Amino acid sequence: MKKVVLSVAAALAVSVAAPALAADMPAKAPKAAPAAAPSPWDIAFGAAVMNDYNFRGISQSDRGPAGFAYFEPRYNITPDVQLYGGIAATSVKLATDPTAEIDLYGGIRPTFGPVQFDIGAIYYWYPRETQFCGNPSGLPTPPFSGPCGGNPAFLNGNTTLSDTDFWEVYGKVLWTVNPIVTLGANIYYSPSWLHTGASGTYASGTAKFTTPENMLPHGLIAYLSGEAGYYWLGTTNLVPGVFVNNAGTGGWDLPDYAYWNVGVGLNWKVFTLDLRYHDTNLTKAECNSLTADPTAAGPIGTVVNNFTTTGLSRWCGAAFIAKLSADLTLGSLK
Repeated sequence: MKKVVLSVAAALAVSVAAPALAADMPAKAPKAAPAAAPSPWDIAFGAAVMNDYNFRGISQSDRGPAGFAYFEPRYNITPDVQLYGGIAATSVKLATDPTAEIDLYGGIRPTFGPVQFDIGAIYYWYPRETQFCGNPSGLPTPPFSGPCGGNPAFLNGNTTLSDTDFWEVYGKVLWTVNPIVTLGANIYYSPSWLHTGASGTYASGTAKFTTPENMLPHGLIAYLSGEAGYYWLGTTNLVPGVFVNNAGTGGWDLPDYAYWNVGVGLNWKVFTLDLRYHDTNLTKAECNSLTADPTAAGPIGTVVNNFTTTGLSRWCGAAFIAKLSADLTLGSLK
């Protein structure tokens, strides 16, 4: 009888202890679902305001304020190869009085370690342009004769084409030497700069020096950067009333010129404030020949290369430009 009681007690002890042992055993974790692969698609977009829109040393807004916005879808073929295409719009005040400058562009950005390339093409579209005739006599009521027919005229004698849309191909490279120093080189080529028939090749070098992260408070990052470039421009088509050399046998040999800028900036999150000095070695007469500036004034008989200009323009001289921009990507918002 004593053995039976002991056996029953042992059985009860085992049955009570079993759940406790089971509870102490580590539960088998359920299989985690595989992480979703990051989308190869992204979209970059942004906007800016500035006190002057300067394009390679020449004001595109008559030295006045301008606004800018862009939208750029991107597709990453691999982590190191990106395809992109975009559209950008900038307010302008140019001789042909277009409603805006619309840039349509696309290309590929391959990256090899610290070196990133950017190869693509861009089309500059100036919608709703107007052709203006010259009026060298300075009469308040032009006679409306010549190649422009009844088109309006500038009193300073400048003339324009009816269409200045053009396209370029480009290649860029950025070398991130270290987190502080970035060096770059750029080249752009157009077979018909501003639809004039003159080829245009622009090449430049850039340098940027950025403060290390956490050096400034509140996540601020400062930088110093600059660019030095040169623009080689060819000979325009012979366009009666617009581009005729002094011999009457061909177009204008447009002036080549040097361009440079240097500035400082402050970045906070998606915002950047950039303060920059721009300048060229163009004379005011050469500037007028490249811009057909309707506000150009002064001597009308200045010879430039193989042609004669009708005024002096201030659009290409020294300029100090402040620009506030915001740039972000859709992926950064997730």
